[in-house]
Amino acid sequence: MDFAESLKMATKTLSANKLRSGLTMLGIIIGNASVIAMIGIGEGAQKYVNGQLQTLGPNVLFVIPGNREARQLGDLNIPRTLVLADAKAISTQVPSVAAVAAEKTTQGIVSYRSRNTSTNITGTTSGFLGVRNFEVAQGRFLTDLDERSNSLVAVIGSTLAERLFDNESSVGKQIRLKGITFEIIGVLEQKGSSLGLDYDDSVMIPITTLTSRLAGRTSPYGIEVGFISISAVSQEAMETAEFQITNLLRLRHRITAGDDFYIQSQDTLLDIANTVTGALTLMLAAIASISLFVGGIGIMNIMLVSVRERTQEIGLRKAIGASQKDILSQFLIEAIILSALGGLIGTAFGAGSIFLIAAFSPFEAGVSISAVVIAVGVSGSIGLFFGVVPARQASKLDPIVALRSA
Repeated sequence: MDFAESLKMATKTLSANKLRSGLTMLGIIIGNASVIAMIGIGEGAQKYVNGQLQTLGPNVLFVIPGNREARQLGDLNIPRTLVLADAKAISTQVPSVAAVAAEKTTQGIVSYRSRNTSTNITGTTSGFLGVRNFEVAQGRFLTDLDERSNSLVAVIGSTLAERLFDNESSVGKQIRLKGITFEIIGVLEQKGSSLGLDYDDSVMIPITTLTSRLAGRTSPYGIEVGFISISAVSQEAMETAEFQITNLLRLRHRITAGDDFYIQSQDTLLDIANTVTGALTLMLAAIASISLFVGGIGIMNIMLVSVRERTQEIGLRKAIGASQKDILSQFLIEAIILSALGGLIGTAFGAGSIFLIAAFSPFEAGVSISAVVIAVGVSGSIGLFFGVVPARQASKLDPIVALRSA
């Protein structure tokens, strides 16, 4: 009997028991759908995080105060060591730096007439636009003069402007932050949130004003800042900038051993994010693969039952000349068809679940071709692997014993 004839007989047998065939495939369908969905969600999360990091701006470095190990352990009482003067020194003394911005953020209620809303209040410097690649939609941004004179001026994000002023122009209007009146001098263009910080829904004021009027924290060395964001002159200059900034801060802080700050680049953050999301995707896919294994065991059990039920058929076929190879190939083909068909149906369900999740989340929908090939290939292999035992059992049946036992 050739392969085509075995395939035809296997298909006819499976079609005659549609309900049983469907239930046998159920484990493979669930397993394959889980693998496709988990890999798709993992890749979507990776793209989302990468997109968020790209919005930080080009060639960005972050200088963060404190000891890295202490911060990783969650010690919030460690001293802050970066001050506004450090940002000024980096801006004027590091040639590989294009723009520098000191930032400090707090939470507060912003009020306009009878409207009140909670928002982020960010104190920053004039270099913010250059570092973060923002544009001003209306009015102007904060200047060095605003910073030096502790001006009561504010720039707001587009989302906050819409919430407070609807469609009215907000430039020139007055808002209140913690009981203090600020004049709006500009509105930023919409850009979206990055790393959980939504500047579209924020108020930005001079960092000196924030420190002296709203959320002050100074040290003997000056105004403390949350972090310093820096834009290097080019991608190639980022390592040089990091080296020069490190040396400058060590000199300014008189450090001989153990930095009281650390620098993270956009590439470092991307590497960390890709490593974490990749490991998470792999773990989820491994967990989902357990369902495929369970589905394979289900196929083997049903095939063993089928061999017992079809003993008379096997005996008759052998009595009229069918070889062990013919019986073996027919049962193997049946197992492979069940698992491969279950794999394809599971792939369709997995792809559908990805698009469904993407519709209600910020993740980008996408079905990985490699994941589909791997999942279908693995499910087909599972059918071959778990179909061997029942196929061998069927092929070794003695035709006389089989006919007597039927």
